[in-house]
Formats: sequence, structure tokens, C-alpha cells
Amino acid sequence: MSSYDVVIGLEIHAQLSTKSKMFCRCSTLYGKKPNTNICPVCTGQAGALPVLNGKAVEYALKTALAFNCKINNTSVFSRKNYFYPDLPKGYQISQFDEPLSEHGYTEITLKDGTTKKIGITRIHIEEDAGKNIHDNENSYVDLNRAGIPLVEIVSEPDMTSPEEAVLYFKKLKTIIEYIETSDCNMEEGNLRCDANISLKPSGEKKLGTKVEIKNLNSFRFLEKALSYEIERQTKALSSKEKIIQETRLFDSDKGVTRSMRKKEESNDYRYFPEPDLRPLLLNESFINKVKETLPELPDTKIKRFIDVYKLSYYESDLFCSDKMLASYYESTVKAVGDAKLTSSWIQTVVLKALNDNKISVKDLKLGAQALSELLLLIKDGSINQNTGKDVFDEMLKTGKPAKIIVDEKGLSQIHDEGLIEKIVEEVILEATTQVEQYRAGKIAVMGFLVGMVMKKSGGKAKPAVVNELLKKKLG
Repeated sequence: MSSYDVVIGLEIHAQLSTKSKMFCRCSTLYGKKPNTNICPVCTGQAGALPVLNGKAVEYALKTALAFNCKINNTSVFSRKNYFYPDLPKGYQISQFDEPLSEHGYTEITLKDGTTKKIGITRIHIEEDAGKNIHDNENSYVDLNRAGIPLVEIVSEPDMTSPEEAVLYFKKLKTIIEYIETSDCNMEEGNLRCDANISLKPSGEKKLGTKVEIKNLNSFRFLEKALSYEIERQTKALSSKEKIIQETRLFDSDKGVTRSMRKKEESNDYRYFPEPDLRPLLLNESFINKVKETLPELPDTKIKRFIDVYKLSYYESDLFCSDKMLASYYESTVKAVGDAKLTSSWIQTVVLKALNDNKISVKDLKLGAQALSELLLLIKDGSINQNTGKDVFDEMLKTGKPAKIIVDEKGLSQIHDEGLIEKIVEEVILEATTQVEQYRAGKIAVMGFLVGMVMKKSGGKAKPAVVNELLKKKLG
């Protein structure tokens, strides 16, 4: 056991899904040639004035409401002053002491099934900086990202382990995907995280010196960076070394953090109100109108899945962790009318196909309607589960409906008891050793005998009928 308590807070930046930038009409489209989505405003040219993007305000407000924040009717934009090559104005337009929203929270579910509330200090609006690109000899600046609209979600220091931090980050991503204010594409930098971590002697109330780890764009990197930092700080404190307040970067190749610069304090940024933008005023009517657009959120959906479909918490959480997967399950189960059969198939067959092909459910060619048609064939006994899996694979390859594949390949299950009885009698004559073992009390060999019948029938015999006939014939 470590003699130090871990204290973690996260600052998460999510790019808002607007078509244009925060203060100008430049496109936010990703992947364009460097320095083509730019104009005098986002490149900080003299005399160019910012104009606030109303859709970005709406999305930011929707995000704050989804995280139970108190909305401030008046918020102020400020200039955050610092010099960096990718910041053409020499300052970033952000919010400081009068943000859009404050005092929110969300809950995470821990491994033991208990829930923990993570406080959210504030959610505010700001613009993104550009991007520095380096090679062996030169450095370049691409300003396509400069002015991209962001929300910054600042948590309370309520997390005590890397695992909790990852759970919080995942929960936040899921909620934002539900409300569709950001596509949360971490590979494109649309969702990234700065982690603040400190250690203090166990039981001590005073917090230790905070270290910030910048620009973590995956759950795995967040967990590895925090784990390394805990180990590094524990060794330093145990050796009576002083932890300095600094900003560090995570080297994903070596799994270590490296010092980047001394950590700035808020007064280093010389915040002052942005003179080119008036205060943002939100009336209750507008706030309520945006609140009405909120969909059913993950926690509420999980509870409903448990109540309505009688699923376990594990199943409900699995499906509801992805909005598209939850919709896929619900659309299928409404057509099939069997919650457990649908759940079992999505968990064991559909998710395996997604993992094998490295795709998400939205990219799956086999929709909920097609899957429900297949499951109805299993439910009414037209085919068995094993045959169903073969049909599923064929549906993925060809795109053909389940019924057509079953008819073309002659896969329909045999219901004729007379035909099944003949196969059962053949098996009893052939498997004399196993028949004697069964009659001597070794019940487990029944599985072997059923398997032989199924093999002889090409997998078409109805298992329930096979079992019944074998027991009858064997006495």
C-alpha cells in the first residue's frame, strides 16, 4: 500500500460540431490542405473583428445542461495572453471568471458496482489554437484549427486513481455523443484531455503540488500517463525530493512523461475581458428551449433497459455505452419480441463481428431489421442457433436477407418427427458403447448422442425433438 493519496482532476476539450469556426465563417472541415481554412479573423490580422457563432453557443449550452451545470445568464469572453507560434493573435479568446456554466456533475460506476459522483467546476466556451508540425530540420504552423469552437470541461479533483479518471473520461465522451454536440473523434483531436495530478501523505487535507500532463488523446494514454506519474512522484517524495509545478508531455512510445515547461498560474495569462465581444446574455426562455432538445441520457436509458427489458446492469451498460448500439438493440428487440435472445446475439455474434472487422455499429452493413428477421427464424424454430450463426456470416458477406439464404441453402430445421426418429435409431445402432454407458447411468454421454444426430441431420434436426426421442428410445 502506498503511503500517499492520489488526487486527479481532468480538463477536457471537446470540439463543437459546427460547420464554421467560433468567431468567423471559415470551415471546420478536417483534413484540408494546411492554411486553407483561414481568414483575417482567425489569423489575427489587424482590424479584423470576431463575430460570435450562435450555433456554438447553443451546443455549449446543451453540453452544460447535460452535465447538470448551473447556467449563468451572463458570461464574459476574456483574452488569455500567451505567446506560442500557433497562436497568431498572441492571445486566445476564452472565458475566465464569468464562464457559461458552473457547479455540475456526472456519476461513474466503479468495478464493485457502486457509483461515485465527479464534480464539474465549470464548462466554458473558447477557441482552439493552430497546430505546430515538426520534422528533423524545420517547424511549420498550420492555422486551420485556429478559431475552432471548443468547450472546456473542468472537473473537480475528485478522482483518486487512473482507473477512475478513465471511467470519467469515457462517461463524458458517451454523454457528448448522445447529445451530438461533438463527434468526439479522438484521432482527429476533437476530444482531448489535460490531466492534473498530485500526491499527498495519506489522510492529509492539504493538496500536494500539481503537475499537468497535456494533450492526452486516448483512454489508454491517459491511464498509462497517470500510472507513470504516480510512480514517479511516489519515488521522488519517498526520497524527500520536491515536486515542482510543471507541464509535462506523455511519450507514448516509451510510456513516460517528460517535462515541457514550468506550469503557469492564471495570473501569468493576464486575463482581461475581450473588448471586441459584448457579454453573452442568455434568457431563461432560450435556456429552456435548448434543454428541451436533450435526448434520453445514458444513465436514464440504462435504468429503462433494466426495467423494461429485464436486462442485467452489465448488459444495459454495455449497450447504452454507445448510442448507436443502444438504438440497434432496441430496434431489434421491438421486432423480435425477445429481449434475452436479442441481447445474447448482439453480445456474442454482433459485437464479435464489429471487433473482428474493427468497425462500429454505425458501419455494420447488417441493420436492425435484417438481424430481427434472422432472429425471428430462430425464435419460430425454422433454424437453430448454430445455423443462425452461419446465416449471419453469409448475410454479412452477401447482403442477402436471412430467409433467402436459408431457402437457397436448404437450411430449414427438420420438424418431421418421423424423419428425426429414423436418424435417432441409426445413431443408437452405431454408438453402442455410448448407449450402454448411458443406460448404465452415465448421463453425460447424452450430449455426444445428440451431437451425432445433429451431425447426421446436417444440423437441421430440432434439438428439443432429438433430446426427447433419444430419452424415449433409450428408456
